Amino acid sequence: MMSETWYKDWFNSSFYHKLYFDRDETEAGRFIAKLLAHLQPHAGSRMLDVACGKGRHSRTLASFGHEVTGIDISPESIITAQQDAPENLDFFIHDMRLPFWVNYFDYAFNFFTSFGYFRTRREHDDAIRTIAASLQPGGTFVIDYLNVHYAEDHLKPGETMHIEGTGYEVKRWHDAKHFFKKITVTDPSLPRPMEYTEVVAKFTLGDFTDMLAYQGLQVQEVFGDYDLNAYDIRKTPRLIVIAQKVNKQN
Repeated sequence: MMSETWYKDWFNSSFYHKLYFDRDETEAGRFIAKLLAHLQPHAGSRMLDVACGKGRHSRTLASFGHEVTGIDISPESIITAQQDAPENLDFFIHDMRLPFWVNYFDYAFNFFTSFGYFRTRREHDDAIRTIAASLQPGGTFVIDYLNVHYAEDHLKPGETMHIEGTGYEVKRWHDAKHFFKKITVTDPSLPRPMEYTEVVAKFTLGDFTDMLAYQGLQVQEVFGDYDLNAYDIRKTPRLIVIAQKVNKQN
């Protein structure tokens, strides 16, 4: 039976990092640069990168001169991220469901579908609450998620990969509420194959609008890809939501 906290083991595994190492860093960097050009943050803005992994995107944010803090649940990722980090970049091992700094950041980011992993809606609400609380009034939150409807229409059922001597058999499927990706890892260092099943919730724009509003975040803009083109429920691969923390003093 799959652990309810599968992501703790999988994201901390060297096999996870090997599998996803070839993600397009050029595309990611270009997206973040385009996003910052659109947001126009003031110099030295305080930014939070939620579920930062090994800190690749945090480093991109910091390269623009901003004060960046990255948090991730994986100790191995944070240890790697901390190596040779510049003065304007800090990393902490932290579970996004738990309270973090309050009323501190100008911007918070959650990139590349680093959300939707928890078992219950309440846990996801807890994560949004943490992010909302970390922002100053008027602060901005950007979440980059898969477009559920596009993903359903373009789901690739399976594939086999070999990366640096490690074999990965990947099977994908979905039900009414989740996407599943079962990954079987074979490697000479393993006495037997290891299996991990990634589970991602099917959160739509309506779901995010509700979750964000409940925590005092109002949706301002929605984009559908990394070029910041308009969101289309069927035609665009991403759901990129920009929301602002309501200033309750107004």
